[in-house]
Amino acid sequence: MPIEQPLNSSPFEYLYLASQSPRRQELLQQLGIGFQLLPPESDEDAEALEAELPGEAAAMYVRRVCLAKAEAAARRLARAGNAAAPILVADTTVALDRAILGKPLDDDDAIAMLTRLSGRTHNVLTAVAVVPASGATDATPIASTLSVSTVRFVALTNEQIVRYVASGEPLGKAGAYGVQGRAAEFIAHIDGSYSGIMGLPLFETAALVRAAGVAF
Repeated sequence: MPIEQPLNSSPFEYLYLASQSPRRQELLQQLGIGFQLLPPESDEDAEALEAELPGEAAAMYVRRVCLAKAEAAARRLARAGNAAAPILVADTTVALDRAILGKPLDDDDAIAMLTRLSGRTHNVLTAVAVVPASGATDATPIASTLSVSTVRFVALTNEQIVRYVASGEPLGKAGAYGVQGRAAEFIAHIDGSYSGIMGLPLFETAALVRAAGVAF
């Protein structure tokens, strides 16, 4: 999808990453983008932000959650009084048919998700947003984009699923798997952005970050 709303062009040496995902940190490092972490505060209700609305489509859901997290991050930075710099936020979800598969609640939930994905093709959607260094206003809104990829799983045995879940890798990951980890053996075909499936589409992210004036 096209990137929305180009931002300012003032040079910044780094951005704030409003995520605790090690994978997103690794991907930013791959591009050579400097960043400082801006993780959620202990009193922020991440589960409330990620709650689905009735009948909500996956694309609308992931963009809404991403923008809500961006707005929360902007407020967090303002309270902290840290130096001004753009803020990068991303959110990823998995969609099978019309169902949204978020992060599994426990091992049983992970097993159920992987059983549903077995032998099927699903979508992985990652929304990315950048808050300008001056903060979002009507004149300078949050810039965002959406990456959509398709992934086809081979048919999995119950033993394969249980063994994978026992590794601990599915917990904390949308759809209960990580494309860059042990689940790679389950993936027969990918169409789209590999880095987007990991949680941060590099092509789209690089364009947003450059538009925000971050030098790399």
